Amino acid sequence: MQIGEMSQRSGISIRMLRYYEAEGLLQPHRTDSGYRDYSEADLEEAKRIKQLADAGLTIEAMHDLLPCIISPKPTFHPCDRLRARLETEVAKLDQKLAYMQRSRSQIVGYLADLPVDAPVLISQD
Repeated sequence: MQIGEMSQRSGISIRMLRYYEAEGLLQPHRTDSGYRDYSEADLEEAKRIKQLADAGLTIEAMHDLLPCIISPKPTFHPCDRLRARLETEVAKLDQKLAYMQRSRSQIVGYLADLPVDAPVLISQD
């Protein structure tokens, strides 16, 4: 299938399919005229990539995790570095959540300090 159909069936934009190819995550066959020719196996790989991307994983993490996926869920085979990679990703998310909680608390404090009946001035910029 050509890239347009691949995009439609996988739910991944054409631009991102090209990016994933450039990053070595997808490797479609090329026709004699140079067009990408995606197989059903490429489609399944693209769907796995989309799942990992939707989880917020980086390209680097995807390189580590994709070889370990054994089913569309995805279900992972316990291959080398899998647990360590996933633990690293959870730690990164925990840091982001802590930062967001601190930011939220600070903004709630700003809001709490505002007088309830004060007029709101809107900038005309």
